[in-house]
Amino acid sequence: MTQLAEPAPSARLPFHRIISFSCLAVPATPILLLIGVYLPRFYAGHVGVTLGAVGAAFGLVRLIDIAFDPLVGLVMDRTRTPIGRYRPYVIAAAPILMIAIYKLFLPAKGVGLSYMVLWLVVLYAGNSMYILGQAAWGAVLATDYHERSRTYGWMQALGVAATAAFLMLPALTHGKIQPGRHDSMGAIGLLLVVTIPSALAATLLFTPEKITPQAGRPQFRLGDYVSAISRPDMRRLIFADLTLSFGTGLTGPIYLFFFHDAKGFGIPATSSLLFFYIAAGLFGSPAWAALAKRVGKPRTVQVACIAYAICQSVLMMLPRAQYLPTAAAMFAVGLCASAFVPIVRAMVADVGDEIRLETAKNINSVLYSMVTTTQKVALAMAVFIVLPVLGMAGYNAAENAVNTPQAIFALEMCYLFAPIFFVAIGALTMIGFRLTGERHAEVRAALDARDAAAIDIAASEEAITGPTAAPSAV
Repeated sequence: MTQLAEPAPSARLPFHRIISFSCLAVPATPILLLIGVYLPRFYAGHVGVTLGAVGAAFGLVRLIDIAFDPLVGLVMDRTRTPIGRYRPYVIAAAPILMIAIYKLFLPAKGVGLSYMVLWLVVLYAGNSMYILGQAAWGAVLATDYHERSRTYGWMQALGVAATAAFLMLPALTHGKIQPGRHDSMGAIGLLLVVTIPSALAATLLFTPEKITPQAGRPQFRLGDYVSAISRPDMRRLIFADLTLSFGTGLTGPIYLFFFHDAKGFGIPATSSLLFFYIAAGLFGSPAWAALAKRVGKPRTVQVACIAYAICQSVLMMLPRAQYLPTAAAMFAVGLCASAFVPIVRAMVADVGDEIRLETAKNINSVLYSMVTTTQKVALAMAVFIVLPVLGMAGYNAAENAVNTPQAIFALEMCYLFAPIFFVAIGALTMIGFRLTGERHAEVRAALDARDAAAIDIAASEEAITGPTAAPSAV
């Protein structure tokens, strides 16, 4: 294998800046896991909403949320503020997330389906602003092909570390707080609420958003976005994100059901097994970034897909209630799955550079909204399909329920084999991806030269006419 070119020294970000920026993932990653894995069981098993209704509600809310991402992306790409283009949206999202999490994790007695739907809508609206702002901000923070893999890898790693800390709560609190137990959900919600402003402050204090000069106010047309989505590389990324998210997303809503009822583990052991899956990302994220530096990002995604299929198959073959082998298998599956999000997001940023070079327009927010939208479509489909399918198979999600062998078999098929099929399709979409590291280096060199020329022109005009308004974020 040939090692790809090293980034120029000027393009390499200081490590402290990468870490401070990655703090944004500290609340974001646990929120997605705790909402996707524990909240359906909490509302179906304790609050009293039926399993089919919970699945339909999550699916409906995520479908509503799908329309929100392109709208937020469009507004972001038109934003001009003295503190940047993306920072204001991350800041505004924080209180929205805090209120929604409090309401969902600490519901009053007697609430029902409409209450859950309302606060899920609020939660996902705030999450769209937060995630899109974070992703697009990262694209202007790290401009080099390999630095993007490094930055998004560390972002993933810090998010994984925070999630692992939540899963370690039973050990840290001597069993007083256990994810998955209904009387612990309030405490977990409060911890999430406190984490959001703390992480945001760490990022805002130490990570500026790069603001570059731009001639005039950008004029974006619908045709710009149609042109972007029609690019072969962007289409591949969108479809890859859809299939990879759907494949891995199928396991989230039924994780507790599978390991409790099919694999024979109690709730504490089930939560601790999830720790191994999540903690693997601490090792996987930098490892996949290093592999991408050697063989390129598309090939790295394909390697991860093949490894995921192998490890998921091994997990299926393990006997019931064998903790150590199952923990090892979960670590291996998590190691493989940790490649998908950071590598694909870094590839989207690379495509955004190519578009900016050709059109002189920065539409990173809309590009990211495309892949976050496909991710939401995938997760909506996963919840909307898998929970009703289990209900039709006779699976009973109530606490202490006894299920038939047929219902357990349906649970096993949904958890193990369906993800392998869709992840394999994701690997196939990477065939023929054109934007290599060498090509991106050419794109970045041209962009840097043009930006430098724009700065010189702006400086000359200012010397003649006097200071002008603050430049916009690009």
